Amino acid sequence: MLEHGINQAAGLQGMALQMSPKLVAFASHGNQQGELPLLWSLCTTWVDMGLPVVVLDGHASESDQNPGLVHLMTDPMGHVPEDQDTVAWSVLPAAVGLADLAGIGFNPDALGDCFRKFALVVLYANANVLSMLLKDRDLSPLLVVTPLKVSSLTAYQAMKQLLLEAGLHPTVANIAVGSSKTAGMTEPIQNLQDCAMSFLGLTVKPITVSAANTGEASHHEINRLALQLLENAVFLERHPIPRTH
Repeated sequence: MLEHGINQAAGLQGMALQMSPKLVAFASHGNQQGELPLLWSLCTTWVDMGLPVVVLDGHASESDQNPGLVHLMTDPMGHVPEDQDTVAWSVLPAAVGLADLAGIGFNPDALGDCFRKFALVVLYANANVLSMLLKDRDLSPLLVVTPLKVSSLTAYQAMKQLLLEAGLHPTVANIAVGSSKTAGMTEPIQNLQDCAMSFLGLTVKPITVSAANTGEASHHEINRLALQLLENAVFLERHPIPRTH
């Protein structure tokens, strides 16, 4: 399975670097401590596949000392790394830029030309922002459920907003404690499944990822999720990014 995944990724790499980047969305719902390790593991996996990644962090605001998306929108060439071919993984603050784009009616394709040297653009933001940015897009944002009891409630609220306000059906990852042999369906993910079925009529089929980041089984799980997100991603066409200022 792992070998097949690597071969598949190699083919995707060749396509991605010749075409426009692909867009992946990660819906945050108030538990960054539990979400970020999975996000970093996914980015590492994609980079290991040979796919350069840029993460637009909707939780971090841009500043003159720490420029990000809003600076790219006002001066695209002034803030793109000169030797961008060597960039494998970058994280840009994007809270202000994403808010501006949501306010003017965001067309995700506008990011295609700006990040043309990357294979993947990952939007990491809360469900409210993603719902405004990606309404009716053929995209399946990643939604992570951690072992914390409150996670089922916040994940359900995010899922409801994504589904009802934007027509987005999330890909759900269940973070379970222990190795893949002992990790199973935790109470939070079971609660989420019950609520989704009862109130949204939605069947949730999560991908379980063990909390341990070492071991063959965990690597297979991350690899599987990374490939599924690639399959569900959408290409960004290359259009000039809109100016907001």
